[in-house]
Amino acid sequence: MAGEEMNLINQYQLLQQQLQAIIMQKEDSKLELMENEKALEEIKKSDVKEVYKIVGQIMIKKDVEEAKKELEEKISDLEIRLSAFEKTEQKINDKLKELEPKIQKMLTG
Repeated sequence: MAGEEMNLINQYQLLQQQLQAIIMQKEDSKLELMENEKALEEIKKSDVKEVYKIVGQIMIKKDVEEAKKELEEKISDLEIRLSAFEKTEQKINDKLKELEPKIQKMLTG
């Protein structure tokens, strides 16, 4: 194979690897988002004034309003991160779709 052909194949493989990494990060963020949303929902349903937050190996008592605010900020950050992952995933998919016919043509001659 010529250098240009190998370059296309290497680029395609690298994009596939990047796509898999993005998908894994996106799934981890989705899970974290769901966990935070569930925690916020439980706090809102409860009439407690204090909650406990796990920090490393310990639990710390927190004011419920402060905990709500922290969870809301975390949820917002995760939603932004998920949006960025989705945009990156789409860009990689678009590039893969652009390369596929070139590689197919190269392989079929």
